[in-house]
Amino acid sequence: MNDALIVTLLSAVPKGALTRTMGRGARLRLPAWAHKALLRWYVGHYKVNLDECVGGIDDYASLGDFFVRALKPGARPVHADPDVLVSPVDARVHTFGTIEGGKFLQADGQPCSVGMLLGVGDPRVPKATAADVARYEGGGWAILYLSPKDYHRVHTPASGTVSHYRYLPGQFWPVFPAATQKVQDLFARNERLVFTLDTPFGQITEVMVGAFGVSRMTTVVGPLITNTGGGAEDVRLNPPMPVERAGELGRFNMGSTVILLTEPGQLQWTLVRGADVRLGQPIARRA
Repeated sequence: MNDALIVTLLSAVPKGALTRTMGRGARLRLPAWAHKALLRWYVGHYKVNLDECVGGIDDYASLGDFFVRALKPGARPVHADPDVLVSPVDARVHTFGTIEGGKFLQADGQPCSVGMLLGVGDPRVPKATAADVARYEGGGWAILYLSPKDYHRVHTPASGTVSHYRYLPGQFWPVFPAATQKVQDLFARNERLVFTLDTPFGQITEVMVGAFGVSRMTTVVGPLITNTGGGAEDVRLNPPMPVERAGELGRFNMGSTVILLTEPGQLQWTLVRGADVRLGQPIARRA
């Protein structure tokens, strides 16, 4: 089915209810023969590299378990240069550039509001303010899209501390390119987890964006499980939580998107639009 047609059809259906149903299906424990058949189809259809995964198909109880599979030690070497920012995920580079007028481009000709992304003006999180947006004016953004074949644990792009996280329940638009071109402020309307990282490259905001079919997101910094009927959260960590470079931050229980925001004068992107990147590879260099 054409991607643009899918977006049109989804505008008329309850995306949240369908997403929760898909999530329950992914967590369902099927009879062994059906489970193996499903996972073999998934691996073959999406060309998942089983050689880099911990265990095999028989070691996962459901499709959902397989989706957040771990990697074998050493499968993602982390670049050693301390002056580079590393990719926090396996993904395809969607867009990147410089934040101007409080906007970033979610697709060509389709700006998205940094303030909306961070929850500024949302009564559920009154502590989000215009100062949060001003901090990143003239800085950088990068959107990294995770496809069904990818490793779906989300890591940190640098060492430092996590001082704050925010959960913003929202919609469940798909995040493939046709949707980002058609749905205004898509990334700021969807469900998202927003993390504040204090790093040697200044403050970085890392956003996990939920999407249609993404049943749940979890994070190592708190007990939160998203899309379970809970409300917004705005949590200041005291003390801040130390994190290693490329340390695990959260998990997508189905694929979606990570957005990075960086302060001005700190970094220069080394990305190529449309290229694949892997966890631990360089994506920016100290300015």
